[in-house]
Parts: sequence; C-alpha cells; structure tokens
Amino acid sequence: MESFSSADAWMRVGGDRLDPAILVVQSRALDPALRPYVLETPLELALTLGQITHSQVLLKLENLQRTGSFKVRGALAKLLSLTPERWRLGVVAASSGNHGAAVAYGLQQLGISGQIFVPETVSPTKLEAIQRYGAAVQKVGDDPLLTELAARRHAEATGATYLSPYNDVEVIAGQGTIGVELARQTESLDAVFVSVGGGGLVAGVSAYLKSVFPGVRVMGCQPENSPVMAQSIAVGHLLDLESQPTLSDGTAGGIEAGAITFDLCRALVDEFVLVSEAEIVEAMRLFLTTEHQLLEGAAGVAIAAFLQQADRVRYQTVAILICGANISLATLKSVLP
Repeated sequence: MESFSSADAWMRVGGDRLDPAILVVQSRALDPALRPYVLETPLELALTLGQITHSQVLLKLENLQRTGSFKVRGALAKLLSLTPERWRLGVVAASSGNHGAAVAYGLQQLGISGQIFVPETVSPTKLEAIQRYGAAVQKVGDDPLLTELAARRHAEATGATYLSPYNDVEVIAGQGTIGVELARQTESLDAVFVSVGGGGLVAGVSAYLKSVFPGVRVMGCQPENSPVMAQSIAVGHLLDLESQPTLSDGTAGGIEAGAITFDLCRALVDEFVLVSEAEIVEAMRLFLTTEHQLLEGAAGVAIAAFLQQADRVRYQTVAILICGANISLATLKSVLP
C-alpha cells in the first residue's frame, strides 16, 4: 500500500510557525487518499435554525462519520504518512474518547499493531468504542496528562510512533479535508462555527476554507468551563489552565506546550465565542428535537455559539460543524428535558 507523506512539505515561516498554505496543499491531496476509509459527510440545510435566526444554516454532519467523530480523518492521515518500517514498529495513542476510537479504527483498516492508553476514568461508552475495533487498551492514571506521559514513554521505549490528537501537521491536514468537502458542497460561505479543543480541527478547516472563501469568518467555539485556547490567544502565549467540568469533554483540557496549533489558531480564527453549560444543553436539545440525530457535547458547543451570535450573521450563509455523536446514555439522559 502506498503511503502518503508530508515530509517534503514541512516549511516554516516567521520562526517556528507553520505556513497555513502547506495545510491547504496537504488537505487537498489527502481528500482522495482518505476516501477508502472515511465518509464524505452530508451538508444539510437546518430549516429550524435558519427560521429562528433568519439566516441560511448548513450543518456539516461529522456526527455521521465513521467512529462517530471527525477524528478519524486526522488519525488516518497520520497513519498513511508512515513508512512500512514505522508500521512494523507500531503506533501508540493516548485518548479517553474519540481520538482513541479513530486511531483504533485506522489500525484495524491498515493492519497495523498499536496500543491505546486511556485514563482510569474513561467513559465506558468510549472505552467500548475503542475496543470495538480490536486495539489493545492500557489504563493508566486518573488524569489525561498522566495517561499521555505513559503513552509517550511507551512509544520512546519501543520505537513506536506516538500519534497526537492535534499537534501534528498530518493530523491537522487530515481534519482539513472537512474544509475541502465544504468547499465542494457549497458555493459561498460567510461564516463557520467550529468547536475548539487542542485546535487541530479548526486550524485545518479554516486554513482550507480561507483559501477558497477569503472573506469567511471562522468562529472558534469553546465552553466557558474550558476556554484554554481562547484565553491563551488573548494573552499571546499558551496557558496552563485547569478546566471545570463540562458537557464538552471532547474539547476540555490543556494544550501541549509548543503546540503548532496555537499560532495557526491565532492566525486563522477570527473570533472566539464562549458558551455556558446551560447554553450547551439548550443547543443540544434543539438539535435532538429538530434534526433527530445524536450529537455529543462538543458539537453542542458550536450550535450554542451560533445561537448566541445569531444577530451578527442574519441573512448570511453559515456552516456549523457537528463534530461528533459519541455521547453516553447517562449524559444523554441528563440533557433531555
């Protein structure tokens, strides 16, 4: 099987910052390369949201993606970039949820051995999703940082490749294939609302969309209880902040020191919108009752941010990225009225 690599595309500008143009090239090339493994997800008109807000609202339904999350794009992009020798040495990832399932799925599809490290506190639903694809799972620590450190130590000791959920150019470019699809699926776009955790998704999507729709406004969406990227950009450097409990567990937590996503987000995200837990619940309920599809808290954040900012996008064409569907039954029950 051919491997897809961006090794020749590593270009730096302005010191240690990655040129977003490289991501555009990568995402465009990855779009057909990923097609055997990922779905081109639908872009659907949200009539109710449009009527409420007097705008044309398009939902990019990554909740219908394989493994129930956009994460599979970045995971496959990275795996396909590895040489056969790297495949033989295996792959290691640390994740309590969607990234772990995405990597496990990729390993299964490509016949690569690997191990997924998860914290002891991992959601049973998300653990089952990882195990469903046959990956070996190792529970370590009660904090995601401890889990990640254990995974990195294992990778260093064995020579395996550590697969970051966001701090990797191939992963970011893989997420950027959502932007490639959006540009193919709509003729114009005024704004896009994207949930932000480590920043890989919004960096990849916005880099590509801004190359096609120069005037598009990228709205980075975060819960008030875990606004790490937003607050870091506000002060000009990455902050080590403690997150409070949030329904948006997929975006919660810290950002790796020196992450390439920081400068990308600072350059590409036009504005950050913070939403409360009450707003996330309201947005999730609205989506569940009008679209009749599952979504997770991180996807609710993007809808909540759109609703909060609706007056500013009246009579415009807006896309909301519904990033995932992986919600536990217990959490779903807590959201429903």
